[in-house]
Amino acid sequence: MTTYVYGIAHADHPAPEQQVLGVGDPPRPVRIIRAGELAAVVSDCPDGLRPKRRDLLAHQHVLTETGNAGAVLPLRFGSLSTDDDAVRGALGEHTEHYKTQLAELTGRVEYNVKASHREEEVLRLVVDDEPEVRRLTEALQASGGGDYPERVQLGELVANAVRAREVRDAHTVERTLAPLAEQSAPGPEGTGWLVNLSFLLPRTETAPFTEAAHRLAEEQPQLELLVNGPLPPYSFVRPAQPAAEHAGRD
Repeated sequence: MTTYVYGIAHADHPAPEQQVLGVGDPPRPVRIIRAGELAAVVSDCPDGLRPKRRDLLAHQHVLTETGNAGAVLPLRFGSLSTDDDAVRGALGEHTEHYKTQLAELTGRVEYNVKASHREEEVLRLVVDDEPEVRRLTEALQASGGGDYPERVQLGELVANAVRAREVRDAHTVERTLAPLAEQSAPGPEGTGWLVNLSFLLPRTETAPFTEAAHRLAEEQPQLELLVNGPLPPYSFVRPAQPAAEHAGRD
C-alpha cells in the first residue's frame, strides 16, 4: 500500500494526542514519519483514491488537526509516495528546501477569490457603456427586432464588449486585493471564472483583505465574488522534486 502525505513539519512536531483519521473508506489513521530535522504527516493510501468530497474534507481535516500543534507545510490532495522509506528519503534529500518553506509560511493562510459575471448586470453595463451597442439595440427595438444581419452584428458587438469587460473586471479584482496580500498565485484548477486567484496573508492580519473584498462586491454588482478562507497556504508551497504523484491522474 502506498503512503499518502498530507504535509511536512519540523521533526519535533508532536503526534496527535487522539487518533486522527485521514483519507479512505474506511478512513486510515494518521501517523508521523520523522527523518532528521523534518517530519511528514501521513497515512496509508487505498488503491484507486479519487478526489471525492469525503476524502477532500478528510485531507483538510488532517491538516487542521495536526496544524493545531505547530506549523505544517500543506501538500495538495493526492500527494503519494511509494512507501514510508521513500518519504524519509525525500525529507532527507530536500531538508533545506522544506525548512525554508516552513519558515516562510508559518503563521500564513491562504484566501482564494473567484469571480464570475452576473449576466443581466453585465449586459446592462455593456449597453450603458458602449454607444454602438446602445444605438443598435435601440434601433432593433424600434424596428420590431430588425433583420438577421443586424441581430448578428449586435450579438458580435455584445460578445466583444463582454469579453473586454471580463478582462477589465479581472484586473480590477487583482488590483484591489493584491496590494493587501504578501503574495498572489493562480487558484486551484477550475473553469467558468474570470478570476481565480489565491492570496497569502498573515493569519493575524486578514481583516483588511476580507473587508476590501466585501466592498468590492458591493461596488461592482456585476461581479459574483466568492471568497474562501482562511485555508492552509497550498498555492504557495513550492515543491521540490517530490517522491509523490497525484491521485486521480490517468
